[in-house]
Amino acid sequence: MNSHKISLRIRYGETDQMGVVYHGNYPQYLELGRVEWLRSLGISYKSMEDTGCILPVISLSINYKKPAVYDELITVTTKLVKIPTVRIEFEYEITDENQGLIATANTQLAFLDKSTRRPMRCPDYLMQKLQGV
Repeated sequence: MNSHKISLRIRYGETDQMGVVYHGNYPQYLELGRVEWLRSLGISYKSMEDTGCILPVISLSINYKKPAVYDELITVTTKLVKIPTVRIEFEYEITDENQGLIATANTQLAFLDKSTRRPMRCPDYLMQKLQGV
């Protein structure tokens, strides 16, 4: 399925006194991966919101393998699990500069109508991009 990679350097403010990334920062890395995955398809999350679709996270799972540390360059690989319906699911790998595995993760998000907060199907413009139309 469709995947995307983005690299970023760990900032001092993301770490604890030992220079290790605080576990609560990992969901932000996953979000960055998702937003840039979408952007790589030519769609911004802002444009989705502007057209009335929001994507709240409904499930999040992270498996920590080894610590990420201050000033380390990490890569977040975001992979679409399957063609979305009213939900969209991603798998992630976060690796260090030597391709050592730092963490794996999975998120599920729901497509919601921005005004009613009710579930909706994946927008046609996203489906067209995913199906190569």
